[in-house]
Amino acid sequence: MQERFQHLFDVISGQRFLKMQGLGNEVPFFICPYSPQNSVEMSRIQGQLVNRLEQIGVRVLKIDLYDLSIEILKGRDILEQIIEIESSVSKEEFGELLQGVLDPEAHLIPAIAAKLASIDFDVLFLTGVGKVFPYIRSHNVLNNLQSTAKDKPTVMFFPGAYTHSLESGASLDLFCRFHDDKYYRAFNIFHCEA
Repeated sequence: MQERFQHLFDVISGQRFLKMQGLGNEVPFFICPYSPQNSVEMSRIQGQLVNRLEQIGVRVLKIDLYDLSIEILKGRDILEQIIEIESSVSKEEFGELLQGVLDPEAHLIPAIAAKLASIDFDVLFLTGVGKVFPYIRSHNVLNNLQSTAKDKPTVMFFPGAYTHSLESGASLDLFCRFHDDKYYRAFNIFHCEA
């Protein structure tokens, strides 16, 4: 994991990354895939990255999708209602309810946009992808974020695999088990040069 930390630090701290050079008119989205078994270690690495990057003047805005979801529910004054309803409805109904009240286009992306506008930063870290599954899907977040977070690089920490192949295209496989819809517009950060 130390090698991965060093690669992430070298890439993210580089001027090529920060100035979004060499993207070929693509959005500056990067996936940082990691083994779900290493989630605790990756959380520690994220904290170290933020600290070390800020020591050299690279400002990181870290948004945990789970924490943001709770903020949204509290802000809409419906968190207590959601908790009360959970035990009286089926899992499917509850899932549909959460998908509606946390809809990326209507609620999640506007909340992210407000955070982006409230602070100066150089790179956005999106975390908590696994904690919000299946109510919020990573490809929906990325698709809806394209118009909002295109001015600074975004790194989504993804517990699973992000692969590209000629046969199947790009694939986000959450927990290396659940195949998410294809998402073509992000780069695997481990394939980026430092």
